[in-house]
Amino acid sequence: MTEFEKIYDQYFREVYAFILSLSRDEKLAEEITQETFFKALKSMDSFQGHSKMNVWLCQIAKNTYFTHYSKQKRYVTEEGKDQPGDLILEKLMESKEAAFLVHKALHSMAEPYKEVFTLRIFGELSFREISELFGKTENWARVTFYRAKQKIQDVVKEE
Repeated sequence: MTEFEKIYDQYFREVYAFILSLSRDEKLAEEITQETFFKALKSMDSFQGHSKMNVWLCQIAKNTYFTHYSKQKRYVTEEGKDQPGDLILEKLMESKEAAFLVHKALHSMAEPYKEVFTLRIFGELSFREISELFGKTENWARVTFYRAKQKIQDVVKEE
């Protein structure tokens, strides 16, 4: 058995489960997982060991999934649907230290910024749904979320 086959056998289920949790689609998760290992095989020489193998593979899988998702979004336009949370914030949430800084900034944030940000990122609500909860316009929800995101990014940059 080659080294890559061992890696495949060891991490396939973990990568598949990770993508399944993102996509909630078994066929898509299997497809993305296969593509992930194909990309990993092609770029195995670039793996420098700065992170664990499973973290590296899940990062490839996540990027592959979001690339697939954005391509699909171009073909299927749904009114009222918003893009998922900002990728910059997702990258911040990947490490425990950065996630702690985000939560620290969120904890000290004033309302309604804190609630709008929480509903959008953690509750995965659309701007339309947030605007209905507050009895405001959808534009108000977008602007409030944007300002909250900016405040968090400023706090994280200072740390």
